[in-house]
Amino acid sequence: MVYSFYIYYRIDPAKAADCERRIRELFAAMHKATGVFGQLMKKRGESNLWMEIYLNVADDTKFEWELAEAADRLNITEFLLPGTPRHMECFEHP
Repeated sequence: MVYSFYIYYRIDPAKAADCERRIRELFAAMHKATGVFGQLMKKRGESNLWMEIYLNVADDTKFEWELAEAADRLNITEFLLPGTPRHMECFEHP
């Protein structure tokens, strides 16, 4: 089975530049740990709504663990709008 992960969240607009650098660090850490490349998207017309996309994940359990560990270590939540979480969705490829 192969999976795709979509993580979306609202960032504090005042911290956007620093957040983008940190997300690039997260992508590098995830690629090193899992071999999966991440992509960053920002919603058209709502530039503080961001989405990380990770495609073709073979080991979903390892990936989720590595993502949680890296996001905690890099303190990604410090860039979110107060009171808002990161949402994760995982889809199976048929």
